[in-house]
Amino acid sequence: MNRLKAAKTISAITNPPIICIPLFLIICIILSNGNFNSFIVLESISLVFTSILPMIIIVYWAKRLDTDRDISNRKDRFTPLIVGIISYFIGFLVSLILGTNDFLTALLLCYSINTGVVLLITVKWKISVHTTGLSGPVGALILLLGPTGALFGIIYPILIWSRVTLEKHTSAQAIAGGVQGFFLTVLEMYMFISLFNFNVGNLVPLTDCIWYILAIISAPVILGILSYAHMNKIVFSAAVIIGFTVFLEYAPLSASVIYILVCLTSCLISLYAGEDYEWSDVLI
Repeated sequence: MNRLKAAKTISAITNPPIICIPLFLIICIILSNGNFNSFIVLESISLVFTSILPMIIIVYWAKRLDTDRDISNRKDRFTPLIVGIISYFIGFLVSLILGTNDFLTALLLCYSINTGVVLLITVKWKISVHTTGLSGPVGALILLLGPTGALFGIIYPILIWSRVTLEKHTSAQAIAGGVQGFFLTVLEMYMFISLFNFNVGNLVPLTDCIWYILAIISAPVILGILSYAHMNKIVFSAAVIIGFTVFLEYAPLSASVIYILVCLTSCLISLYAGEDYEWSDVLI
């Protein structure tokens, strides 16, 4: 498989309404706690409001505008984003009224608000919906599973490469989508749980969640900054070593492991991408 085809495949399967299907499946399995009837209800709400309805509007809007399903033109994205906000908010209301699961209810509200943030940013700048769409459910999995959930963050640098290679986004836009998505999801979840007095059981502590997020985003952010500043692998190596030292000193050990794994993944995808990829300029 050549690089362009690989990038297209990765981009297709990480389209927000698509990637949320397996990730929300895992979330719903965890939340249902072995109760099959509960799982069916949770999965149905998730599937309808985070995948099916958003995908319908994306396909319809792309066909109407005669454009690709990424809806690459920034100004063409407003309507699908608005419909997404409405869909997620209706899902939140349905989950709230039915009293299905407080964690899912809060997460759907996060989805609606975060999509609103993306909409506001999109007015001036084409932030990546793909990386935002990945970071939301991964952020939720971090809250539920800690380091196991954070492992899904390894997809993040691969997705950045895919979107940049396909020339759908700049590196900054792809990185920013994930950064804002990870932080907003975790912080909002804790805020809504407190505000609405939701009963969600034992979540991973907020400080640990922040460390896992930093472990996921550090290497891509460092590579993005260094490639923009035209710096070399010596500076990158120094930055990674300093970061690892900080993680070993202050973060959970599992966060340090995630940090190393994402660093390695970022380096490997850069080397695979070749000289045309801007991160490669830092590493080669």
